[in-house]
Amino acid sequence: MTHVGVIGGGQLGRMLGLAGIPLGMRFSFLDPGDTPCAAAVGDVVTAAFDDTNAIRGFADACDVVTFEFENIPADLLLGDSSLDVFPPAAALYAAQERAREKTLFEQAGIPVAPWRAVDDQDMLDAAVADLGLPLIAKTRRLGYDGKGQSRIQTAQDAEGLLERMGGVPLLVERLVPFDREVSIIGTRNRAGQTVVYPLTQNVHVNGILHRSETAAFDGQIKRQAVRHFRALVDALDYVGTLAIEFFIKDDLLLGNEFAPRVHNSGHWTQNGAPYSQFDNHLRAICDLPLGATTHCRPAGMINLVGQSIVATELGGDNVFLHDYDKEERPGRKVGHVNVIADQQDQVTRALDALAAQIAR
Repeated sequence: MTHVGVIGGGQLGRMLGLAGIPLGMRFSFLDPGDTPCAAAVGDVVTAAFDDTNAIRGFADACDVVTFEFENIPADLLLGDSSLDVFPPAAALYAAQERAREKTLFEQAGIPVAPWRAVDDQDMLDAAVADLGLPLIAKTRRLGYDGKGQSRIQTAQDAEGLLERMGGVPLLVERLVPFDREVSIIGTRNRAGQTVVYPLTQNVHVNGILHRSETAAFDGQIKRQAVRHFRALVDALDYVGTLAIEFFIKDDLLLGNEFAPRVHNSGHWTQNGAPYSQFDNHLRAICDLPLGATTHCRPAGMINLVGQSIVATELGGDNVFLHDYDKEERPGRKVGHVNVIADQQDQVTRALDALAAQIAR
């Protein structure tokens, strides 16, 4: 029985455990909380994410180690060759800092919106003059779900912005009037083989992913996404599941960010694909054959943010509640609902109805 260690005990860790237990795997989670939601599917080692000795001991006790979110010390993982962690620490290191992430995209041939790294007001003023308005400023580290971002619509918006955003290094990029937001999710194994899922169209509300659904895309868009995915995972010698978020603008894909892990916009694969993103992540890191990503059904997902819903309130055989067993509070993801159907328009209508139901 393969013993999988997961750094982090949140909902992604929980779903990894739920996918891996039927494969005969057992799980342990390292998390600073006493009772993280992943505790339902494995043992918990309570330790801080920057506790070097705890992470080393945790890794020694497991057959393979992975992580479920980015805010863990990549420098620690990079500096300790004895820690065998998948995905590779280099991917985590790049994803944790937006300037490194954009540079990696450019090196891999992935187009991005014009951007500048900004450390002080003079650099910000120069970026405004060079890039033009409107812009969006993002903290280079620790921003997620819309946190750590501010729009610059006028020159006055830039005055004192660094101070208002905490005095931390920023990345400033041209605000793209995009047509759609999409993501590609796929998996690469240790031998360099890759599988990718159908492109997913995403809608965000207040910076948090609200809903995702598979959608029909022009062949050129699909080919761009797959080419960019393979270029990135090959550049990183990646092992595991990875997601790239793109903006579509005039039939061109612009790289926004990537996640070196399973991803919220891929949750629909739990019910709409023969093998989910969680299945394939575990298969890749445990050196098992990858599962097929073909013959996926039209599918979609809606997040439950702040408040959950009970299964009896959902109708239809093709509607699936995934509850994270987390305490409800504003802005917190506490679950999601997946929908599958025979036609994509049926998925869209079902998601519209769910969104209206949740909003009541």
